[in-house]
Amino acid sequence: MITVERKDGFSLKISRILREATEHRLDLYLFIPGELGLNSHVVPEEEFYHGAIHVKRTYFSDRQHLPLVHSRLARRGRLTAEQYRLSLSLYAYQYVVGLEQSCHELRNGKDAAGREEVEEVIALAEDILRRLRRNVPADESLLKYYANIDNYLSWFTEQRLLSLVAHLPRNDDYKLLKPRLLDACGAERRHRDARQYNASHDSEALSRLSNKMRLLRRLIEYPVTLKEQTRELGGGEQKLLKAAVTAVVMTSVSLAAYEVRETLGGISLMVIFVLALLYALREIFKEDLRATLWRWLRKGRPKWRRRYFDVHSNQLVGRQLEWFDYQSPSRLDAAIKAARRANISQREEVIMHYGSHSRMLPTRFLSGYEQTREVLQLDLALLARLMEKGAHHVYQLKDNQVSRQPVEKRYLINLVTREVQGQNPPLIQRWKVVMSRSKIVEVEEIPQPGHAPAQ
Repeated sequence: MITVERKDGFSLKISRILREATEHRLDLYLFIPGELGLNSHVVPEEEFYHGAIHVKRTYFSDRQHLPLVHSRLARRGRLTAEQYRLSLSLYAYQYVVGLEQSCHELRNGKDAAGREEVEEVIALAEDILRRLRRNVPADESLLKYYANIDNYLSWFTEQRLLSLVAHLPRNDDYKLLKPRLLDACGAERRHRDARQYNASHDSEALSRLSNKMRLLRRLIEYPVTLKEQTRELGGGEQKLLKAAVTAVVMTSVSLAAYEVRETLGGISLMVIFVLALLYALREIFKEDLRATLWRWLRKGRPKWRRRYFDVHSNQLVGRQLEWFDYQSPSRLDAAIKAARRANISQREEVIMHYGSHSRMLPTRFLSGYEQTREVLQLDLALLARLMEKGAHHVYQLKDNQVSRQPVEKRYLINLVTREVQGQNPPLIQRWKVVMSRSKIVEVEEIPQPGHAPAQ
C-alpha cells in the first residue's frame, strides 16, 4: 500500500513498505493538464528526473512502537560505543516513524479519531520515552549522543501532539483530549528545560530551533538509511552509436564527393558548391540520425541504475533500475486507463511516467530487519513555473447583494500508482493533486473498486 502526503511547498511524499519479497515494481503516472504546454522540450526527461525525483530507503520493522532493537538497548553495558549509537538510532527512528504514522492516521482518517485511539497514542509515546530514559549512559561521549537523541524525540513528540490539538475535530471528546494532550506536551517541554538541552536563545527563535532539530533528525536517520549510487545507463552504447553513425555518414559523403568530382571533372565553382552542400547535409542528417537511432535503441529500456549499500558493512543490499519518460495515451495499460476514469485523448493531458524495478537482498540487511521503507520525494516546482499567476473574480449573490470574490486559479493533476511486490497481484491507487502557482493546495485519494483508501 502506498501513501501520499503533501509536504512543504510543491513536494509530495510518496511512501511504501518493501516487504519480504525480493522483487518489487513501481509505476507512477502523472496526468498533467494540456493547458500548461508541457512537453519534453520545455522540461526534458533528464531534468525532471534529477531535479524532481528524490528516493531514499531505510530499514523498517512492522513493530513500529516497540522495535526489535529494544533488547539491544537493555544490554547497553555489553555494547561497544558504535553499537550503542546504532542501537539508539534504530530505536529512535522506529519511534519517530511510528508516532508520525499514527498521528497522520488520526488527523486524516475518514472516521473521526476516537478518544481511546488518541489516549493509546499518548500512552505509547510516554511509555517508549520512559523506557529510553531509564538507561542513561555514564560514558561522556555516549551521553552526548544520548542527549541529542533524547532532545529531538522530546521536541518531536511535543510537535506531533500539538498537531493533534490543532487538527482534531471539535467534538465532545476534544474537550477531554485537549487537556491531556497539552499536559503531555508540557511534560516534554519541562523535560528539555530541566536538562538544559537547548539554550534560551534557541528556544525563543523558532527558526533556529527548527533547524537544529532538522540536523538532529539527520543524526537519527543516518545509521538506518541505505547508501546509494546512481549511474546513467547506455553511456558505452551511445559512444558506439555515435562512432557508427559518423562512420556511415562520412563514408556516404566521401563516396558522393568522389562521384561529383568524377562527374564534373576538376576543381570548379560548381564542384566547390556541391561539396559544401554535401558537408552541410552531413551535419544535418548526422545529428538527426543519431538522435532517432538513440531513441529507438533505448525505447522501453531503463535509463538509470541505483545501487544500495548498508551504511555499516558497505555490503551491496539491493539494486534498482529506473525509467522516466513521456507517454502517449495509446501506450497506457487498460488498468491504468480505468483507474484514471477519463477519456484521455479528449482531455489533452500530458502523461509523465516514472518506473522502477528493484531487487533486494534481505539476507544482507542489518540484523533484525527484513524490510525496507522507500520514501520518494516528488517536487512539482518545475510544473508550477508553467502555471498562470494571479486570480480571477467570481460574482456571488447573498442577501440580495452582489459581491465579487477573488479566486486563485488552480490546476488538477492526477497521480496513478501501480505497485507489484513479488508474485502478488498489482495494486493500483489514484490521487487528485490540486495545485496553484504558489503551493500544493490539496491531496485526496480516490478509492478504486475493490480497494480501501490508504491511510
